Amino acid sequence: MTISTDGETESKQDPELQDGKFFAAIGYLSILCFVPLSLKKNNKFAQFHGKQALVLFILELAASILKVVPALGDLIFTVAFVVFGILSLIGITKVLMGEFWEMPVISDIASKISL
Repeated sequence: MTISTDGETESKQDPELQDGKFFAAIGYLSILCFVPLSLKKNNKFAQFHGKQALVLFILELAASILKVVPALGDLIFTVAFVVFGILSLIGITKVLMGEFWEMPVISDIASKISL
């Protein structure tokens, strides 16, 4: 949130957002998605990103399981690894910018999760 007064711009962020930033960011690192979900249960920002990270982690596990399928499994795993890696990097960037970014498709699934 940016506040402008008399030509000067100052940045003022919600304390809840500041408190949950670190936990939300590390949540996008694979199995660490459980960190914000368990340690910041009352932080909406950390929970929002933690749920999206959980969906990404489950999809990563599914892609890993598909790797046992000859030929096609390797291709699916490689493509999924790249796509999920990019989504995780974007998620971390959005967390550090203090944004509630909804990942396409993933946010729809994540919004249905109740913990």
